[in-house]
Amino acid sequence: MITRRATIGLLAAAFVPGLARSAFGETDYFKDKVAAGELPPVAARLPKVPRVINTAALGGAPGAQGGRLRMLIGGQRDVRLVPINSYSRLVGYDRDLKLQADILESFAVEEERIFTFRLREGHRWSSGDPFTAEDFRYCWEEVILNRELFKGGPPVDLLVEGKPPAFEVIDPVTVRYTWEKPIPDFLPKLASPIPLVLALPSAYMRQFHKKYQAAEELEKHIKKQRVDDWRGLHIKMSRQTRPENPDLPTLEAWRPRTAPPAEQFIFERNPFFHRVDENGTQLPYVDRLVLNVSSPDLISAKTATGESDLQIANLDFTDYTLLKNAETMYPINVMLWKRTLGSRVALIPNLNCGDRGWRDVLRDVRVRRAMSLAINRTEINKAVFYGLGQESANTVLPESPLFKPDYARAYAGYDPAEANRLLDAAGLDKRDEEGTRLLPDGRPAHVVIESAGESTLETDVLELVTDYFREVGLGLFVRVSQRDIFRSRAIGGEVVMSVWYGLDNGVPTPEMSPAELAPSADDQYQWPVWGMYYATVKTKGEPPDMPEVQYLVDKLAAWEMTTTEEERATIWHDMLAHHAEQVFTIGTVNGISQPVVRSRRLRNMPEKALCGFQPTSFLGVYMPDTFWYEEEA
Repeated sequence: MITRRATIGLLAAAFVPGLARSAFGETDYFKDKVAAGELPPVAARLPKVPRVINTAALGGAPGAQGGRLRMLIGGQRDVRLVPINSYSRLVGYDRDLKLQADILESFAVEEERIFTFRLREGHRWSSGDPFTAEDFRYCWEEVILNRELFKGGPPVDLLVEGKPPAFEVIDPVTVRYTWEKPIPDFLPKLASPIPLVLALPSAYMRQFHKKYQAAEELEKHIKKQRVDDWRGLHIKMSRQTRPENPDLPTLEAWRPRTAPPAEQFIFERNPFFHRVDENGTQLPYVDRLVLNVSSPDLISAKTATGESDLQIANLDFTDYTLLKNAETMYPINVMLWKRTLGSRVALIPNLNCGDRGWRDVLRDVRVRRAMSLAINRTEINKAVFYGLGQESANTVLPESPLFKPDYARAYAGYDPAEANRLLDAAGLDKRDEEGTRLLPDGRPAHVVIESAGESTLETDVLELVTDYFREVGLGLFVRVSQRDIFRSRAIGGEVVMSVWYGLDNGVPTPEMSPAELAPSADDQYQWPVWGMYYATVKTKGEPPDMPEVQYLVDKLAAWEMTTTEEERATIWHDMLAHHAEQVFTIGTVNGISQPVVRSRRLRNMPEKALCGFQPTSFLGVYMPDTFWYEEEA
């Protein structure tokens, strides 16, 4: 039996009728290497059945190969944005957020627990080494099941009730993963911005594995890479999500050519990339990506003066006026895409905070509702977002099929009188001489809110919230710390409340996991200790001791056993409705625009689009490999 999702995957991989292999044209970028015998001709570099991208059907047009694309990054670590934006995945989302085969030629799903993947015959890594079932076997048997490399066993994302799948090699281009019970979020995890890694370039990686490499040679590599042991060596040399090793073969559209440290990072086209356009032109169109390191504070100004050909990172809504004015002086075009966040700025009470007095207060739903009702979202929208956002609780957006207006409106109206009533009813009815409410233990109700200090929007919103909270007898004080310190303090129970984004994925479909709505990760600042408990398969942290939160844990567990879209949608709505009533996080405004700047000559970019880490992988679902320059750069 093949499910509906698998059928989509099969159709998405179909070859465009009439496109003969003789139609493939050679790029000028590789002509010298082909002539010298260093590379085979393009027809021999492509899989037997490449993935054909119909650019016209996407609202664009077939383009010309060539040119370099300049981008600005805020630090060396931001090279990790390239594989996120390049977005080559075994299975990926299209612009309508439907799953389709990409690197895979096809996939079949049975009972939501048996997944059969067929690779593209003749597909190669960027090094020219064949991409086959052996790369999956190596990753599974020699890496994931190796207790020196994975000390805790297979990652939690591959476990169902603590058990990993059975892995089979069917033939050189077919592999299968079989679980005892359903795992409906397996394919979405493969389509995520930072996907599950199921395959490694085995021909390259064997030289760093103690099973395949002589001890003396391994020791030479360990010393050269300045790591402690072969485990550290293998991990460092195999990182696909941080493309810092130019020698590591890739399946992405562009391969790194620069190792850190550097002030400029070059990525060049992958000669063996598996996609072509409808005319048989091998993608990507652009030959080189040039990433220049800059201070994050200067990126908007540099973008405004034309120093970037494509910029989305380190730009925010507050930069729009500057960028739009620059259009008249520099050859750039500024577009506004819609952020997929459930709330651009959200207040997050820490239900695991170590301060017992505050913990008991914040666990009272009346207090959380009162804090939400005390906020004048209309004023925030007008003062900070020029009235262009949507006043809302922290929930899914109207673009999601799971959206209901009641979720957005829940305790999101401005009602200080009701907020005062709820706080009185919750036992905070006593005040000091300055009008500040007193906690049950007699301390003034001064809320210290922690911020990573990375956004002026957060600062502007908090200035307004300070006034709103004062009106209902709550003091608000902001503490700024670096993100890593901020996170460790939250896990350690030292944070009472945080300011951060809302839901990372505000446009989910029923097929996507609702894990963000339940304790599942230690970076969930509303319950980091409970999140750690499930992220570490119950080896660290603590289980929830609030029935209202355990309800979400149980619903997530039920979703993970579903086999139909109807079941998944029902559970999503149960969890969204529960969140709306319980106000675990306090949203303000969503639907905020994200400035996206491109060179005027850059084509095939949509004027309007959704933008976010989840689920679009920023630019990823819009296929930057199909972007091209109208004339040679």
